[in-house]
Amino acid sequence: MKRKLFLLYGGKSAEHEVSMRTAMSVIQAVDFNKYEVLPVYITEEGKWIKSGPLLGPVESVKQLELKGREGEHSLIKVGSDLFDVAGPAEGDGEEEANHIIFPLLHGPNGEDGTVQGLLEVLNLPYVGNGVLASAVGMDKVLMKNLFQQAGLKQVRYVHFLRKEWEKDEEGCYGKTEKEIGYPCFVKPANLGSSVGINKCKNREDLVKAFHEAFQYDRKIIVEQGLKAREIEIGLLGNDEPECSVAGEIVPKKEFYDYQAKYEDEDTALIIPADLPEETYETIKAMAIKAFKALDCSGLARADFFVTDDLEVYINEINTMPGFTPVSMYPLLWKHSGLSYEQLVERLIQLGLERYREKQKIKYTYKD
Repeated sequence: MKRKLFLLYGGKSAEHEVSMRTAMSVIQAVDFNKYEVLPVYITEEGKWIKSGPLLGPVESVKQLELKGREGEHSLIKVGSDLFDVAGPAEGDGEEEANHIIFPLLHGPNGEDGTVQGLLEVLNLPYVGNGVLASAVGMDKVLMKNLFQQAGLKQVRYVHFLRKEWEKDEEGCYGKTEKEIGYPCFVKPANLGSSVGINKCKNREDLVKAFHEAFQYDRKIIVEQGLKAREIEIGLLGNDEPECSVAGEIVPKKEFYDYQAKYEDEDTALIIPADLPEETYETIKAMAIKAFKALDCSGLARADFFVTDDLEVYINEINTMPGFTPVSMYPLLWKHSGLSYEQLVERLIQLGLERYREKQKIKYTYKD
């Protein structure tokens, strides 16, 4: 009997298109002899639609969207009916192994713990990070606060809420210049794929960057600009994560923005990165420490800065990294000996493993 694999894709997010590309890639890698693949499409307006099983891989994002809209069965009842299963799985029996949810959502309303919370309430097995790691991993301010508590080295940063900026713009700019200086990076606190990020070299740049970043979030973060190499490493596992080889991003632009990630073809991804073994081991240790600090599970990509004198700073951890075959995370694992198809299967098994572990928890007390 095939296991039901529900794919959640699209989403009410600025990263809707990125999610569509991710879903198409996963569909092309799934073993249809092993899984009954059921798409659950979330429109840009937030409408949930489920359609019948896919009979095989799709060839384009447009085809995937059309398939997702079949039936126009919107989410009216919040319950396991949406996922076409008898009810929440229980125990270690056959039922729990017969279905799993694979959230392929990037950005708010999907990668931030909201969907994970729904799945937890329904007691359904799913792939990837849980509520806490997803929420903290999405909020760059909370993430960096936890990194600081864990003793992980990082660049200076300050953060602002839209309300305080609207009350005192000059004060916010002045605090940034005093505590961070130039160059600096202004980012929405809760967004990925480098959307809304700008590098600032002066006050004029800073003002424009604040205005843009606040279009995407009510909270922004400003980070010290550092002359350094951008190094990334993949993590895979639950309580005992493994690390991939490290990779280096060499964008032709000043930084790795959305266009460089998804549209340009001249950004160099060097895998494995040319690093001394000692530096690589430092990065691995810091990545695992960050993974555990956020209580991650399944997958994550940790991003670092490495200076000319080999000082290592953690930048962030991404709990749902770019996941097409040409994205850094799958490429890191490919160079570590794990194909894209094997990576997808491994993540599904890790999701089931974590679910079985949670079923051991007793939620009622008895004398």
